[in-house]
Amino acid sequence: MNTNPNARPLIVELVTEELPPKALDALGQAFAEGIRKTLDSLGLLAAPGATAYATPRRLAVRLDAVLGQAPDQAYTEKLMPAAIGLNEAGEPTPALLKKLLAKGLGHLGAADLSRQHDGKQDVLYAEGTAPGARLADGLQQALDYAVTHLPIPKVMQYQLADGRTNVKFVRPAQHLLALWGADVVPVQTLGLQADRLTLGHRFLTNGPLSIESAESWAGRLADDGRVVPSFADRRALIARQLDESSASLGATIGQDPEVKALLDEVTALVEYPTVYVGAFEEAFLAVPPECLILTMRLNQKYFPLFDPATGALTHRFLIVSNSQPADPTHIIQGNQRVVRPRLADAQFFYQTDLKTPLIDRVAELANSVYHNKLGTQLQRTERVRKLARWLAPLLGGPFEPAARAAMLAHADLGTQMVGEFPELQGIMGAYYAAHDGEPPAVVRALRDQYRIRLDEPVTDATLASAVLYMAERAETLIGIWGIGLAPTGERDPYGLRRAALGLISAYEQLTAGGQLQASQDSPARLSALLEQAAANFAPGQIADGTVEAVLDFVYERCRNQLAASHERSAIDAVLALRPPLHQIAARVQACERFAALPEAESLAAANKRVSNLLKKANDAQPGFDPALLAEPAERQLAETIARLEPRSTAQLQAGDFTASLATLAQARTAVDAFFTDVMVMAEDPRVRANRLALLRSLHDLMNQVADLSRLAR
Repeated sequence: MNTNPNARPLIVELVTEELPPKALDALGQAFAEGIRKTLDSLGLLAAPGATAYATPRRLAVRLDAVLGQAPDQAYTEKLMPAAIGLNEAGEPTPALLKKLLAKGLGHLGAADLSRQHDGKQDVLYAEGTAPGARLADGLQQALDYAVTHLPIPKVMQYQLADGRTNVKFVRPAQHLLALWGADVVPVQTLGLQADRLTLGHRFLTNGPLSIESAESWAGRLADDGRVVPSFADRRALIARQLDESSASLGATIGQDPEVKALLDEVTALVEYPTVYVGAFEEAFLAVPPECLILTMRLNQKYFPLFDPATGALTHRFLIVSNSQPADPTHIIQGNQRVVRPRLADAQFFYQTDLKTPLIDRVAELANSVYHNKLGTQLQRTERVRKLARWLAPLLGGPFEPAARAAMLAHADLGTQMVGEFPELQGIMGAYYAAHDGEPPAVVRALRDQYRIRLDEPVTDATLASAVLYMAERAETLIGIWGIGLAPTGERDPYGLRRAALGLISAYEQLTAGGQLQASQDSPARLSALLEQAAANFAPGQIADGTVEAVLDFVYERCRNQLAASHERSAIDAVLALRPPLHQIAARVQACERFAALPEAESLAAANKRVSNLLKKANDAQPGFDPALLAEPAERQLAETIARLEPRSTAQLQAGDFTASLATLAQARTAVDAFFTDVMVMAEDPRVRANRLALLRSLHDLMNQVADLSRLAR
């Protein structure tokens, strides 16, 4: 709340040609924040309130309380050592005079400066009070900063009206408005001088609008300019109209993420939104709905309507118009005329594609290059097919459905529909496979192959899908990494990070589905899968060490994913052993439970000590001679190991990692006594070697689930 009588609202608006819709909201927020932050740093804000505005043709910010001039500011300027700044007579040296001029303090003399000892020498300081920044100067600085720090996706160069000056900005700028209360602030940017004029709706208004004050800007734009300036308000208005229109028809616009993205995009395309209902011939509904939905959303920015009970696509859609005429008939009919040819194209593509069986398109993949270092799509298909054929039996399923799905996985690349809409790859393959009479498991695998992750337990019905999913990602990781295209920084053009996360999700869901057991290793473990994927490439086609590098990459992705919900020390302890991927989550949970036990800290510290001793004693061998155990504490430790090992190992083999670690916790007393009473590095070589061997046995037992030394604080 503004309580400063000297403060007024400030509005700054930059009117441009149509801004890129997908970047509009971010541009508006950055423009507003750049101005707010700069004015705040200069002490010109009397209250923190700031509102960002963004429409297809403008970026603006309103600040609720801005001062005409900031309060005077006390300053202390460190100048230079006194021995350099003053001569023997105590008068300023040329060096000091130059320094004072550079800092705008040329009016000061030696008597105006103070001396302070910095621990080594006397130093000269200038102290005083500087007048606060004036709004005109501060806003110019803020505007310069905001304009040059926008997150512009692609800069555009254009020429100003003088025909000589080139300007670079996101789009050509047309007007600049800057009002502090009712006063124009004399600032400029992009060749524009600020005034009180703005532009309303491109089609619903004529000529510029003169704005009386910062307070009236938003209202005048809405009432006389036919513009809803707030991105958030405009989005809410559109969402409400969409809901009302769909509800009146007993339909819904859906809940998938694409709806939200489309809502954001149309909000950035219109300034005065109104929603209308359109329709198309029901005969088009015979085309796979994904084709119709994609063309309506992607090409026309329409919102398809669905039956809320079945989720089926209906023949109606919603149009978000940038106008509101008394009779919208021509808008509705015009949009219906525009969409019909696109739907007719989709219908033609689909019917034409159905004439050629999917299996007959596989050979065409020999003419499509996957990567010049990795061969054609047909060669890649064969690598994935071999991998799927190897993997499926290891997970308890037949190889035929997965191998067949792998063979057909990319056959739809040659269809007209996928050629027009690449986003439908896999989806169209599934439709064509179903039409050809392929088994349901094959059809489902084709449809699921491009999912980002598997998020349901694998069943017999989805096993072929999981196998194809894993084979595709393993082949991609090994092939792309193996030719030197590993991700760097934020760049990952081949989606290897997503492929790694996809494999992690697959192992999780195979465990949840029972195809993999957390209690057992598996021949389908990740390392074996990657080795098999690498074996399918031609000799010398991928670099040596690729499998190990990709394995590290996947485990690091696993580490990062677990870090969101588990203790880092427990994660590090488990991953230090590089266990099978499908066991990691259970082991981490067991480690966390162990860390909560009262014995954990002491055992972890002891384990770390044992690890250090064994590293120094490279000759320490497993297996000790009981006859050489002379001290009671070392005999007690040996007896404890013998007593706990069978039970802990049995629990480990049963997959009960928590119980296994809880059993090991019982060794605390014996371990503490050993390190209190026994000198490990005894002078007698035989005794020393035997004690190290005893510790080796303890170490091997304690670190079957995780490297417990990583839990030590």
